[in-house]
Amino acid sequence: MRLLVVSILHLYICAHTVLWAQIQTVPVYKDHEIPVEERITDLLSEMTLEEKVWQLTQYTLGINNNENNIEKTVQEVPAEIGSLIYFEMGPELRNRVQHQAIENSRLGIPILFGCDVIHGFRTIYPIPLGQACSWNPELVEKACAVAAQEAKMSGVDWTFSPMIDVARDGRWGRVAEGYGEDPLTNAVFGVASVRGYQGNSLSDKNKIAACLKHYIGYGASEGGRDYVYTEVSRQTMWDTYIPPYEAGIKAGAATVMSAFNNINGIPATVNKYTLVEVLKKRWKHLGFVVSDWDAVGQLVNQGVAESRKEAARMAFTAGVEMNMRDNCYRDYLPELVKEGKISLNQIDDAVRRVLRIKFELGLFEHPYTPTVTEDKRYLLPESKLVAMKLAEESIVLLKNKKNMLPLFKQKKIALIGPVAKNKGCLLGSWSAHGKSSDVTSIYEALMLEFENKIQLMYAFGCDFEGEDVLSFTEALNIAKQADIILLCLGEKQRWSGENASRSTIALPRIQEQLALELKKVGKPIVLILSNGRPLDLSRLEPLSDAILEIWQPGINGAQALAGILSGRINPSGKLSITFPYSVGQIPIYYNRRKAARWDQGFYMDITSEPLFPFGYGLSYTEFKYGAIIPSATTVKRGEKLLIEVCVTNTGKCDGAETVHWFISDPYCSVTRPVKELKYFEKQFIRVGETKTYRFEVDLERDLGFVDETGKRFLETGEYYILVGDQQVKVELVD
Repeated sequence: MRLLVVSILHLYICAHTVLWAQIQTVPVYKDHEIPVEERITDLLSEMTLEEKVWQLTQYTLGINNNENNIEKTVQEVPAEIGSLIYFEMGPELRNRVQHQAIENSRLGIPILFGCDVIHGFRTIYPIPLGQACSWNPELVEKACAVAAQEAKMSGVDWTFSPMIDVARDGRWGRVAEGYGEDPLTNAVFGVASVRGYQGNSLSDKNKIAACLKHYIGYGASEGGRDYVYTEVSRQTMWDTYIPPYEAGIKAGAATVMSAFNNINGIPATVNKYTLVEVLKKRWKHLGFVVSDWDAVGQLVNQGVAESRKEAARMAFTAGVEMNMRDNCYRDYLPELVKEGKISLNQIDDAVRRVLRIKFELGLFEHPYTPTVTEDKRYLLPESKLVAMKLAEESIVLLKNKKNMLPLFKQKKIALIGPVAKNKGCLLGSWSAHGKSSDVTSIYEALMLEFENKIQLMYAFGCDFEGEDVLSFTEALNIAKQADIILLCLGEKQRWSGENASRSTIALPRIQEQLALELKKVGKPIVLILSNGRPLDLSRLEPLSDAILEIWQPGINGAQALAGILSGRINPSGKLSITFPYSVGQIPIYYNRRKAARWDQGFYMDITSEPLFPFGYGLSYTEFKYGAIIPSATTVKRGEKLLIEVCVTNTGKCDGAETVHWFISDPYCSVTRPVKELKYFEKQFIRVGETKTYRFEVDLERDLGFVDETGKRFLETGEYYILVGDQQVKVELVD
């Protein structure tokens, strides 16, 4: 018996000794109970220089559907790679490659999978420029949350979005990707996007890491040409281009993408002031910066680096941690370390930043994406409802002569134009995995909306471009039979977006020619526009009785349009970017600075006013604004100021109204724009109802300004609060 007890005790001790040994051999970095920074430190101590450099390298995986990126297929993905741009729709390939990283690399560090999820993954929403016209950041946050859910369930951990470049030149194709010409608008919608993508924590289910791009000043590209030089003063950088990024960083954006452009002689990819002094030191950003596609190697083209090796050194030491696609870091960082041109401490800091995001995303605990069927990932009913609502609120009614819309009495409707049955152009240039088959065309939407209530006659009319007028005849024939003409014109899907600069923002001559011929028929024309930029409508506007700007509205945009045409939906969109009278006015934007002579300096051959200004948009109802009422007209520093205005719906249908609150500082030691948007609010108001809009003014934030160092200052004197055509004076005293 004694021998048996001893034997059992021995076995017990041996078993626990083995178990304890196993526990002790689990690396600290794999223990999820230990704080993240300690796990990162432990992992760094185990890594070789080679393994560290791999973490700073990004390749691609899958089929690239962006024609602007010439992708070289990666036959064998290195198990140690830091990140992959993932072009596939499902998680299966991702999981196979991730398994290779976890099981076949020495340390089992998971790969970070990124993707351009700009305005939806499969459920495609309006382009961001259109989204901003909704003036509904809560709705945009919901849309980004849906995009995150679809992307995450498909194998994507990280999106290269939002783009928050302030852009004032419609010739630049990438205006489609941002939120327009105003700094505050880009900041508010940028923050909403970050919250939608990331939620409260990166580790939350169906959340992905956001990436603020393109840092910084990319929207100021000369002549609207992509990838080119930008000249932006340091003060303008701080008052116009930096605010959206600062807001995004404060909202917790995990990553930042450096821009392509050359800023005042120092390309954004090697700009230590913006990347190190501002982003890392002043704002204390703990995430990482990724270069844009091939941007490190392109420093040679920009004339700042004489070789790819020098480009790698310059970009890395300037604060770009991850190298997208061109392999400059992989090829040269180890050599630069051995030569003493880059220190191991610098390498460790960069790798720490990348690993931090991977840990925060929970990739070490959950490296694989569960595989579920497509019907549980994409196009969920609630997701499509968000797409519908956002499209409804993004559409802008630009003209409605004699209340031509909505369509109440018309029984015979002619639907004409290249956009009428085209589904692809409604998706937009960054439509990710959106499919034309998911889209309802304008023709189909009208058939559903009006059912048997009208006779809908269709004619192609003309193509988007070219000189073929053969289809004019059919279009003119059905126009003569109709009560009203719905003329659907616009841009092809790829006419906006990256590398889509255009010398003119007028539609091609063939489309304008079709409109002119239809005008001769003598029937009312409702111009429906689908496009990714502001347009020159100087010749089309006089031919039109009503104009609806639907942008590139996504999968349910046509149904939203149909609801507006029928009157079921009251349009509430307002422009987030100015529509110039002609391309010759560019740049033209609302918050310009004052001229030296108030009554001179205007164009002599055309008007100096825009065709449709920032914030413009009509409704089917009427809103009457009461007087602006401030809580005080004289305030001191540190005090609070509340401004109110009452808005009454005096029309015949319910509707939503956005109130834009501007401030104006007539005299300042640093000259300021004629007015600056500081707050906006959208409310739904029923017929006969009055709603109160309130602007809680923070004196330092809203009345103050910035100098060329980014330092805020607040000067005593007169300020004006502007709403619509009203203003009220407030005096700041010591």
